[in-house]
Order: sequence, then C-alpha cells, then structure tokens
Amino acid sequence: MNKNDLVAVVADKTGLSKADATKSVDGVFDAITESLKSGNEVRLVGFGTFTVTKRAASQGRNPRTGEPIQIAASMQPKFKAGKGLKDAVN
Repeated sequence: MNKNDLVAVVADKTGLSKADATKSVDGVFDAITESLKSGNEVRLVGFGTFTVTKRAASQGRNPRTGEPIQIAASMQPKFKAGKGLKDAVN
C-alpha cells in the first residue's frame, strides 16, 4: 500500500473527499515528524510507538574500492509495533 492507496481507504472509510483525506493523512504524518524532530516519542496505544535513537559514528568500507570511509553520527527514527497491531497481524 502506498500513500495514494492509504488516502483512498481513509476517504472511503470516513466519507471524506479525497482532498480532505489527503489533508488528514498529511497532517498526521507532519505531526509525527514534528514530534520526532523535537525529540519526543509518539505513542499510539494499540498501534505502536515511534521514537528517535542516536546512531554513533562508525567506520565503513566503500564496497567498490575497499577504501575505509567515515560514517557520520545520525538520528534514526524507529517504530515498535504495539500489542494490538501484532495481534491483528497474527
């Protein structure tokens, strides 16, 4: 499922127009992104938790040349599925 498929399902289930469903889906994504950017976690009970973790700098290798390269430290978004989502999938 891609974003357009998600918008179509939301529009169908809620009775909203596709334009309004697109705004809703974009609003949810923007809210999650902004919260993670500010260092907060997003906990959706029964669905899952979005968090941000620090990834330390490390040494890697260029696969073509074998030359060592430095990989910079970064912040990585993570998602951990909640019990409700796990039960629904299984």
